[in-house]
Amino acid sequence: MLPGGSERDDGLLWDIACPKQPIRVPGVTMAGFGDRGITPPGLRLIPHPAVTLVLVFGGTIAVEDVAGRRQQGSFVTGLGYGEALSALRADAFECLQVRLSPTVAHAALGAAVADLDGAVVALDDLLGAEAARVCDRLGGLSAWADRFALVDGWLADRCAATSRVSPEVAWAWRRIVAGRGVVRVEHLAAELGWSRKRLWSRFQSQLGLAPKRAAKLVRFDHAVHRLVAGQDAAGVAADGGYTDQSHLHRDVVAYTGLTPTTVVDEPFLAVDDVAWGWPGRSRVVSPGRSP
Repeated sequence: MLPGGSERDDGLLWDIACPKQPIRVPGVTMAGFGDRGITPPGLRLIPHPAVTLVLVFGGTIAVEDVAGRRQQGSFVTGLGYGEALSALRADAFECLQVRLSPTVAHAALGAAVADLDGAVVALDDLLGAEAARVCDRLGGLSAWADRFALVDGWLADRCAATSRVSPEVAWAWRRIVAGRGVVRVEHLAAELGWSRKRLWSRFQSQLGLAPKRAAKLVRFDHAVHRLVAGQDAAGVAADGGYTDQSHLHRDVVAYTGLTPTTVVDEPFLAVDDVAWGWPGRSRVVSPGRSP
């Protein structure tokens, strides 16, 4: 067993640790990663319906987007990476990755995360000197359990000290996640008693994506994990709210640059069952709970 409780799988690129204790902030998940020296250059990041925070406290990690912009060290990605492919280059690193529901990210990292528009930015550009202090403290700890506890407490303190998104926007996000992205924006607005334009404006300004784009991202995420689990593309398309198999194909290509047949071999998807407790199957999110 690895520190933090994960089983080692020699088919993976990294050593992975997961928290044993519950995370205090709903909508936050964490995993620790250590390089085995076999991380390939230009590793593709796969869009995910979360704001992703990567705290690097050993070695080197750099991320480069399709426009050639490069960030080295700890970084934050906007919701879904903005549908832009990014390449990760790493060397002998240790890092702690945090996935935050966008409703939580607004409180934990500040309202500015809604302005990222899916970009990848250096954490110190977002949080200033606080970013370096947290990573220095992580580097001084040897046990993953202590590292998880440190980040858990840090995020809980930040959430307690800042405002959250409006209850209506948080509700709409939960409905999108609970419906696995197969929802109609006009129905959400009607249930809130809002106009479609009002929902679009509030959702976009507070979470960083319009509701329709957010639903598309959630739908893709469920679909791609079902593909990784070995389900056939036709069945995934039919059950996942796609018009047909060609519709699924277009979405997978748009988000990853790969086809449904080839995306299943992507390393970031292959470790999800170990790092995030997702065995490649569509998960069910209760409507009354935060994702």
